[in-house]
Amino acid sequence: MKIFDIPGFPNPLRIRIVLAEKNLASQIEFIKVDLPAAEHKQAAFLAINPTGTVPVLQLDDGTYISECTAITEYLDNLDGNPVLTGKSPKEKALVHMMQKRAESELIDAVGIYFHHATPGLGPALQAYKSPDWEGRREWGERSRDKAVAGMRYFDKVLTAQPYVAGESFSMADITVWAGLVFAGFANIRVPEECTALLNWRQTIDERSSVKNPA
Repeated sequence: MKIFDIPGFPNPLRIRIVLAEKNLASQIEFIKVDLPAAEHKQAAFLAINPTGTVPVLQLDDGTYISECTAITEYLDNLDGNPVLTGKSPKEKALVHMMQKRAESELIDAVGIYFHHATPGLGPALQAYKSPDWEGRREWGERSRDKAVAGMRYFDKVLTAQPYVAGESFSMADITVWAGLVFAGFANIRVPEECTALLNWRQTIDERSSVKNPA
């Protein structure tokens, strides 16, 4: 299998942690995509993934799978022993519910702020953004506030349970953790009073898959 990504970026990092959790790194060939040069917006890459985002998983039969949730679902079930996406119907439902919230309320909100209220990844990508800078900046600032509200929400969740979706580490935890990493890169601070979230972050930081992703 092949994965098209760029090392260290938030969404590719999510999948690299999944690979480490599932001990699948040896089965993957990584292909670096030059995001600052807008390679992901060019025709060759768009033929692989029309949404122009990374990561993308290419299976041995040539099938391309994009979107982190879909890639995680595939990888987690390869061995018939899903540990990141839930085992029972209830676990699966809770993981997917919290995964959606982790994306919409945190990591995507940080991404909108970073790409539209800051210089983002640089000038090569400006052509793919709206020319209305003031409108983009306002949207980005609102998204920053949304991301901080998301941090407060997950702090409340984590005061009542050890992990984002309940009693077990899941892909929702990976997404929230990556969202906090992205927030730090974008200079969005976690509110000091979010002690449950900050303590959870320290715990996740010590996981082998997080310290040594694929």
